[in-house]
Amino acid sequence: MLVMMHDIGDTIIRIMADGLVVPVVLIAAWVLLHVPRKQWWEHITRAIFMGLVALFTAKIMSLAYQERERPFALLGIHAKAAYLNNPGFPSDHVLFVFAITFVVWAVTKNKAWTLTLVVLSVLIALGRVLALVHTPLDVAGGFIAALIAATLVYGRDFYSSKLPR
Repeated sequence: MLVMMHDIGDTIIRIMADGLVVPVVLIAAWVLLHVPRKQWWEHITRAIFMGLVALFTAKIMSLAYQERERPFALLGIHAKAAYLNNPGFPSDHVLFVFAITFVVWAVTKNKAWTLTLVVLSVLIALGRVLALVHTPLDVAGGFIAALIAATLVYGRDFYSSKLPR
C-alpha cells in the first residue's frame, strides 16, 4: 500500500513538473489564435524575440552563477522528472512557461487566461522542485529571466492592464 501511494505521489510530481507544460502551450496557442489577424504577425514576431531575449538572459545568468549539482544528484537518488545534463540554473521549463504566460498577458491583457497560465506555471515550478531536478533558486531564476525579457521587449505596456493603442 505504501509503495502504491509513493508511486502515485511520484506520478503527480512528474505530471506537475513535465506534463503541465502541454496545457500551458495549448491554452496559449488557443488564446493567441483569437488575436485580430491584422496584429497577429507583429505579436508573433515580438513573442519570438522575447523568447530569444529570455534565453540570452538565462545564458548570462547561468554564466554569472554556477551551482554544484542538481538536488537529486546531491541526495544520491533518481530524478522524478525529465532534465538535461547541466547544472540547471536557471530552470528552462520555468523560463519557457512563464515566457509564454507573459506573452499572453502582453498581447491580450486577459486576466482570466493569464491567471490560469500563472497557476499552471507555478505548479510546474513547484513540480520541478518536488521532482528534485531544481532548487527554488533555479526556478526563481527562470521566472526572473522571463520577466526581464518581457520587460525589455514590451516595456511599460507589459505592466499596464490595458492594451496599448
